[in-house]
Amino acid sequence: MSKEQNATVARAAGFLMVTMIASRILGYLRDVFIYNSFGQNRITDAYHAAFSIPDFLYMILVGGALSSSFIPVFSSYIAKDKEEGWRVASIILNWVMILLFIGIAVGIAFTPQLIELLVPGFDETYMELTVALTKIMFIQVFFMSLSGISQGILQSYKHFTSPALGSVLYNLGIIIGGLTLAGPIERMFPGYGIAGFSVGVVLGAMINFLVQVPSLKKVGFHYYPSFDLSHPGVKSIMALMVPVFIGLSIEELNSFVSQALASDLAPGMLAALKTGQRLMQLPVGVFAIAIAVAVFPTMTAHVAKGEMDEFHQSASLGLRSVLFITIPAAVGLAVLRVPIVRFMYEFKGGAFTAAATEATADALLFYCIGLFAYGAIHVLSRTFYSLQNTMTPVFASVSSIVFNIGLSIALVRPMGHTGLALAYSLSGIFNMLLLLLLLKKKTGSVDEKNLLVSFGKILLASIVMAAVVYFTALGCASVLGTAGKFAQCMQLAVSIGVGAVVYALITINLKMDEADMVKGVLMRKLKRRRKEVPKEKEM
Repeated sequence: MSKEQNATVARAAGFLMVTMIASRILGYLRDVFIYNSFGQNRITDAYHAAFSIPDFLYMILVGGALSSSFIPVFSSYIAKDKEEGWRVASIILNWVMILLFIGIAVGIAFTPQLIELLVPGFDETYMELTVALTKIMFIQVFFMSLSGISQGILQSYKHFTSPALGSVLYNLGIIIGGLTLAGPIERMFPGYGIAGFSVGVVLGAMINFLVQVPSLKKVGFHYYPSFDLSHPGVKSIMALMVPVFIGLSIEELNSFVSQALASDLAPGMLAALKTGQRLMQLPVGVFAIAIAVAVFPTMTAHVAKGEMDEFHQSASLGLRSVLFITIPAAVGLAVLRVPIVRFMYEFKGGAFTAAATEATADALLFYCIGLFAYGAIHVLSRTFYSLQNTMTPVFASVSSIVFNIGLSIALVRPMGHTGLALAYSLSGIFNMLLLLLLLKKKTGSVDEKNLLVSFGKILLASIVMAAVVYFTALGCASVLGTAGKFAQCMQLAVSIGVGAVVYALITINLKMDEADMVKGVLMRKLKRRRKEVPKEKEM
């Protein structure tokens, strides 16, 4: 990539990182309020399970299948004929809304039967609670689908501000709704107070879409009341979308199987898995996705111009930069898993207990094994999407899902909820390796030499960092104890700070390109002056 393109990608990734961090912080606060109000038990198990069917409907219609196929096709249209691009967007929007209303109606009508299949281990009381929460969650799908389509449009124009801000406001809406409504709902319907947070999900989804509307007007959104499925652009999107649709359906089936297996475990284990997975996904969401999303338009542009050498360089640097962040993050999370969960969720007088901390920390340990792989998958998938090849990532995903289901069934009995976490991690590594092999077969190169050298250096630096972090945390605990929040905070702050410095010093001395890119992403966002900030359209 040229210096200008590197700077553009770095600026975009830096902005996305900041907003994703803000969103994750609010997401964490949301979980703190939920767990300390209701505990880690069947109530929170029901809350997490209630997302399953609405999330499935959103993912297969918009969140995964459409988003991966819409941006490349729409981007090519707006580069040549904007009006036809808007016609394509309108046709897609119209059909998504029709399918969405049908899906929501069917889902609400058969919610009890679907929930019985998804969480067979729940007793009648919590089955009814899950059904009630699920019906509320269906409303959010409408607004999330609108947000997903508008996000695809704005990202095609390289507008990242509004979609990123929407994700922040989404979690804020959940918190406001939950804190405002949980008490009154609990008084009117004992045991149903957590429904306040479900209403908050709807509020957050609504705000997420509304904040993007001004930017849609700014880019000149034109609506056409057309349902023409024969339009060439729509046909292209459908052709790209079908294999992803199939893959996502199987992926959701995988999630349903894992959830059904977890519902037969002790109360709270499903919630422990969800929390552990969310913590593992934090570095993925903040750093890996930001880098992958930022480099995606650049890779797409290189492919469109036939610049395959530059395409390989962009893909390789993006992948190595993700590994540069996620490997030490996984090691750090594993070493500090108990202190992290204890500090984040255990509060005096709260319903989140020491036993809940241990259960969540155990799940987190096994999730960390596959953290780097799930970060890499985001970049690898987008390399295929930029080539307008959605079949290959789907094939890899389906293969890994079948692998995961088999492992989950085999490991859940001897290992409990940690077996499900381990199966998830191993299937992610399998998926990553398969994508790398298929990308090499497709393009002739994955820059394997640089990848292996980079991986070795990162792993070496991470191992040294892990030892330093472990003994630093041990020393802090012996001096300050771990009883109070101040002591817990100091233990984590000192340990993470020392670990970050050690890792940075090692990688800088190893003269790694990835260190320079990540440093550039962070420094451009944190230190650039106001006059240097590009207009939103340039991001």
